[in-house]
Amino acid sequence: MSFLPVSCPTGYLGSAASSGGAGGGPLEEADSAPGVQSIDAGWRHAIVAVVVVALCSGCTSLAPQYEAPPSPVPAAWLDTAQDLQGRPAPSLAWNDYFTDPLLQQLIQTALDNNRDLRVALLRVEEARAAHQIQRADLFPQVNAGAQGARARVPGDLNMSGNPVTSGEYRAEIGVSSWELDLWGRVRNLNDSALQQWLATEAGSQAAHTALVAQVADAYLGVRDLSERVALTQHTVESRQESFRIFSRRFEVGSASKLELTQVQVLLNQAQTLLAQLEQAYAAQIHALGLLIGAHPGPLPEAAPFDETLVLADLAPGLPSELLAARPDIQAAEHRLIAAHANIGAARAAFFPRIALTGNVGTVSAELDGLFSSGSRAWSFVPVVSLPIFDGGLRQANLELSEVRRHIAVAEYEKSIQTAFREVSDALSARRWLTEQRDLQRTALTIAQERARLSQLRYDSGSAPFLEVLDAQRELLSTEQQLVQARSALLSNQVALYAALGGGTQSTAQDTAAPTSASPR
Repeated sequence: MSFLPVSCPTGYLGSAASSGGAGGGPLEEADSAPGVQSIDAGWRHAIVAVVVVALCSGCTSLAPQYEAPPSPVPAAWLDTAQDLQGRPAPSLAWNDYFTDPLLQQLIQTALDNNRDLRVALLRVEEARAAHQIQRADLFPQVNAGAQGARARVPGDLNMSGNPVTSGEYRAEIGVSSWELDLWGRVRNLNDSALQQWLATEAGSQAAHTALVAQVADAYLGVRDLSERVALTQHTVESRQESFRIFSRRFEVGSASKLELTQVQVLLNQAQTLLAQLEQAYAAQIHALGLLIGAHPGPLPEAAPFDETLVLADLAPGLPSELLAARPDIQAAEHRLIAAHANIGAARAAFFPRIALTGNVGTVSAELDGLFSSGSRAWSFVPVVSLPIFDGGLRQANLELSEVRRHIAVAEYEKSIQTAFREVSDALSARRWLTEQRDLQRTALTIAQERARLSQLRYDSGSAPFLEVLDAQRELLSTEQQLVQARSALLSNQVALYAALGGGTQSTAQDTAAPTSASPR
């Protein structure tokens, strides 16, 4: 049930004329008529009143004062990572952080072709258009129009008994239902739309950073699998040669059937691992192709990654700096500010609404007299609507706006906590992954020496071939683990770059962001 509006429109003032056929004549009004000067004076007074009220409108806002919620995370990182030195991630563009030329090319291709990023940018345009639609309500809509009509009434339908033919022609310009925003309802709705636009723009920056990190991580995955495939192929070739040698030894009786089957098992294990890695490599290539929006094709052979050359050191700064560096946190804050503005609009709905409709133009009974002297006409119709009863609709709308503000606060705080955890995880993982990589390097050296000594012991007849088999199996596993440890460390550095808001400052400079101030 809606409220019953209390409407207080003024009457229509103006001049009209009709022309008649038999028994009808034109009704003319001259500029010197006594009522014309009072009508013009009233029109001027109405204009002055509208201008004064319009200037005063929008000066009042019933939205609660916005204050950023206190940070729900500690003031410093929980790890000793604050001792790390390097450049701040937000000011470090992605093409300065990722120095591999092929990776730079893939990232640029993704930025040009990725469909998710394209949708995110189109969402910004959608939000901009929505804000412009809402912003238009701040201003009166001025329309011009013209119309003409002729009508004939039979004599038996009028008091004179004679048929009457009349005409009316109009040419007008006017304002239609322009709300005087005395309580800030329209302005708060405009501010809410503006903040939604800003949130969407920040979201597109977050999508940009995430895409760069995803492409880099996928490329590192491709390089990781490529290196592991190369190692496994080398192992398969070596074991195929061993199987050929033991097959000849078995044929001449210098090797047993057990030793031959042991060599064959070792070869089969390497071939199985190679097939699995080839499958994973193909899937990773497909994932990379989806990210960049095109099939990457066969990537050129490259030397193993040196994790100290491809990525630079980053300065994590303080958790408070994430508020300005992370676009997802900025988007959450913009949505929170929009929720405050929606509360102001909901509160303003409890107060009277004043809408103005006015027209000025010329009216005549004949087309040739439309712009002649005495044909001027105007109307001024202010309407005041006061809510009386609506079945609790406005109160429920206000409560809904307040609940949504609490939700926005929780989402804002959660976005900060999520960012804090992502950075903390990346900083902590960096330390332990570096240690794991160093340990794997030592383990590989040991495994290589063990395989060499086992082969020498077997060749001298002081050890069974099972010892050689176990040493070679351990060597292959250690080689694979070292490659995975190095790849995990590189992926961690990519995650740290994204978690710290890497490149957001350069991205914001390249993106035309909307102004944060609403029109006045």
